[in-house]
This record gives sequence, structure tokens and C-alpha cells, in this order.
Amino acid sequence: MTADTILYACNTVAVGLFGIVLSAAFCNIRWTRRNVCCMVASTLAIFLIQGIVYLGIDPALGPYLYPLHTHLPLAITLCVLSHERLWPVISVLTAYLCCQLRRWLALVCVWVFSGGDRMQYAVELIVTLPLLLLLLRTAPAVRSVSRYSVTVQCQFGCTPALYYAFDYLTRVYTNLLADGDPAVVEFMPFVCCVAYLMFLARLSKEQEARAHLEQLQNSLNLQVGQAVREIEALRESQQKTRAYRHDLRHHLQYLSGCLENGQYEQAQRYIHEINAEIEAARVVTYCENEAANLIFSAFAARAEAQGVKFSLQAVLPHILPISESDLCVLLSNALENALHACKGADDSIEVQTYERNEKFFLQVVNDCREAVRFEDGIPVTDRPGHGIGVSSICAIVERYGGLYSFSVKEGKFVLRVSL
Repeated sequence: MTADTILYACNTVAVGLFGIVLSAAFCNIRWTRRNVCCMVASTLAIFLIQGIVYLGIDPALGPYLYPLHTHLPLAITLCVLSHERLWPVISVLTAYLCCQLRRWLALVCVWVFSGGDRMQYAVELIVTLPLLLLLLRTAPAVRSVSRYSVTVQCQFGCTPALYYAFDYLTRVYTNLLADGDPAVVEFMPFVCCVAYLMFLARLSKEQEARAHLEQLQNSLNLQVGQAVREIEALRESQQKTRAYRHDLRHHLQYLSGCLENGQYEQAQRYIHEINAEIEAARVVTYCENEAANLIFSAFAARAEAQGVKFSLQAVLPHILPISESDLCVLLSNALENALHACKGADDSIEVQTYERNEKFFLQVVNDCREAVRFEDGIPVTDRPGHGIGVSSICAIVERYGGLYSFSVKEGKFVLRVSL
């Protein structure tokens, strides 16, 4: 037995172990003692079959029958151990693709140092273990793909499957690749291009889904923040109500004393003062719709604290052609942006909203001291954290098939919504 034959046999065993270990690592298998024993027994059986083919039948048939005596039993074993059908096959194909790294590195060394088959086998043996350890670090990422849909798994396994077929059809079963046929030589670059385009399409879809989730998250955060402010306003109102109820006995005693002493005007002034304090403590009713009324009350209080004039005309019934959550997001974003744009005590916000013929209308006009940049009729900004409210407003209006417009006229920013 020559040295080349020994190197070839060792390399065959090494590449077999390389592919089997990678294939198993890419699969979702619980490595219990039973499963480990089954995997070891399957590996020994595969090598036994390889020995029969290479040594007992014809060594030349080994590469031709490799899919039958190695890949097929391996895929069946992994299907049984992982209780899956598709992903183990993809794992075997992916591991086969990774095996080509050994061969490519060896061919580079042969080309650089003008070596032969002996150098190729030796280099492949040397790089097997380091390359295997490196690829095993990627196994969790590869396994994570199996948790996606069958469509995504097929997209992932498309390139390994095409390379598998290409390699056997052009290098093992024929000499098309060695003959340099242009269509054959350009096939894998074509596959890489298609895979890249599929990756871009998938990435674009994922980005759209992520943007939608971020918008939904921002809307939920806005609703939660608004709800917290409304609860605080109601809690403060309730605390003042309890305080007035607690002090009612003292008020009545004072009024009784004023009446007994004939101090009618002083009693009347005292009653007016108490009424004014009670009116200031309650939530103002702007319209019949409770959700809209709470939002208007909260922003009216914030505008007053900021020194901004807030005027409102609202005719909204209990039932509107828009869900309560969307109404909260729409009004909160519109008023939040208007309040944010007002800088001084002389600024003002004017709100008009009503429902007519099952249509919802909203107009918000506020002072705008800074220049506004528009793109396709929509205000945009480069400041981080800004522009989300406008996107939420547009998304809600588009979902209901409505209309929106943004404009600046004579130092006033105008938002109109109809849906």
C-alpha cells in the first residue's frame, strides 16, 4: 500500500467524520445517551458500508455511490433522531457544502506550492479539525433557521442543494467542469446571484415587518403614557373630591354661622369660592366620547401648564367609525406634535373635530416657529426619536382608507384628517 493510498484512505475517513459531525450539529437533536449511541452506531455502519464498497467491490465506484452509502443513511438517521423530515436533509446538504472549504483550501496550497495529490490530501487532513471547530461555532445560528417556516427553510437549503447537484453532475459523474464548458462554469455564480437576490427580498420583507412592529410598539407606548397621564388626572380629581367631602362639615358650620349672624353676602361669596374650586378639580367635558374627552382634558391641562392657549370644538358621539385605540393614537399624536411645536406663551393650538354621516374629521392648527421640511407632502425630520407620530397618523388614516394633509400657512401648521 503506497503513501498516496494511505493518505487517500485517511482523508476519506476524515471528510466522512467532518460531514457527519457537522450534519448532526446542524440538527435539533437532544443528545441523550441513547441518541449518542444511535449516532455512533450509525456512523460505524456508514463506514462499514464505505469499506465494503471501496475495498470489497470497486474503489472507483466509491465516489459514484457516495450519496447512497453515506448521505442517504445519514439523513435517515438524523430524521429519526430529530423527529423531523425536511431539516435533517438540509443539514446534510449544508454540511456537504461546508466540506468544500477543505478541498478549496487544499487546492489553493497545491496551486501556490505547485504540489500534487499527496499535498492536497495532507492539507485537507491538517485543516479538518480547525475548520470543524470553527464551523461548529456557527451551528446554533444554522439550527435557528429550522424554527422558521418551511418556505424559509427551503430558501436556506436552496443553495446547498443546487451545489450538491452541480458538484456531482459536473465533477463526479461527468467532466463538464474540468472541460471548461461556459454554461457550467457560470452556473454557480448564477446561483450565488439568485441567492443574493432572494436574501435581499427576504431582508426587505423582514425590515417591513420590523418597522410595523416598531410602529405598533410606539403606538402602544403612547397609549400607555396617555393612560398614565389620564389616571393621574383622575386620581388628583378624586383626591380633591375626598378632601372636599371631608371638609364639607366645616363648610356647613361656617355657612351656618354666617346665616345666624346675618352675613348673607359673605356666605354667598364663600359658596362661589367653593364652587370654583370644585369646577377646577373635575375633568372638563368637551364631548360625549369618553376616550376623546379624557385625551382632550389631559392635553388641555398640559397646554395650560406650558402657557399655550388651547381652544377646542369637539362634537363626537359615543360611537365613532374608528376604534377607540386608533382614536387614542391619532388624537394623542396630533396633539403631542402640536404641543411640541409651540415654544412660547403667545402660541396657541386650535382643534376642531366632529363626526358627520359616519365620517370622522379632525383639524389641528398650531403656531409653528421653525421651518418644516416636507417630502411627498409629509413633514420629515432628521432628529432621532421624531417623526414617529406622523408615521402613526398616516398609517391609521391609510388603514381606514381616509385622507390626510399637512401644510404650513402664515406661520401656522395645519393637520387635516378625514376617515
